[in-house]
Amino acid sequence: MAFPPRVSALAPHVVVAAGLLFSQALQAGDAPLDRARLKEAVSKYDGNSIRPMGRIVLPELVRMYEASDEDGREKIAAIFYQLKWRSPEAKRVLMKDIHTPHQALRLHVQYALGSVSGDLDVVDALVDNMEHDDNPLFRDKAACSLAYDQIHLTPQQKAHLYERLIEALASPTLQVRQIALQALQIHTGQSKGFQPGAPEDQRRRQIEEWRRWLVQYRASVGS
Repeated sequence: MAFPPRVSALAPHVVVAAGLLFSQALQAGDAPLDRARLKEAVSKYDGNSIRPMGRIVLPELVRMYEASDEDGREKIAAIFYQLKWRSPEAKRVLMKDIHTPHQALRLHVQYALGSVSGDLDVVDALVDNMEHDDNPLFRDKAACSLAYDQIHLTPQQKAHLYERLIEALASPTLQVRQIALQALQIHTGQSKGFQPGAPEDQRRRQIEEWRRWLVQYRASVGS
């Protein structure tokens, strides 16, 4: 029976070609995942060291998230936020903690969700936290996420975000009206004269101005 030649018996040009192909594969991001290095970087909140590993890390980060306690999940949520890579699976696990009372975890989850997803149910979940959470800090930071971290939304999807923020201007809670206006101002540079502490009938007229603006915005982006 004839055995296939060992690598050492191959012609030199074949060995060189094989080495080049392997090198190119590594450069293309196909290198084996260094789990120990990944775990160490997560423990240090070091997304900059994780980014060069490539998107191959995402399934492992999701697995680690599901296997971790709240403190561990908080670190991984921070990494998702730093990487800013779309990931339906990262969104799936983060959404499970959208109402956690664990303060650090909640804040990082609220920040991270817009970094991994452009889905409108993320916007709706954050608006719900902004309007209805019992903790004023969580309400405030949900508004911050809506203002700064919805990086994957299209102009058409932003119309939905603006609509939800305009609706929140009618909240019975002063803080909610204030932070909803701040988020709108950050996105649009406008206030439409809305005064969160003004009498209700005055606020209602100012909200109508925002609604007219939203109609114009939707027409301009084709939504």
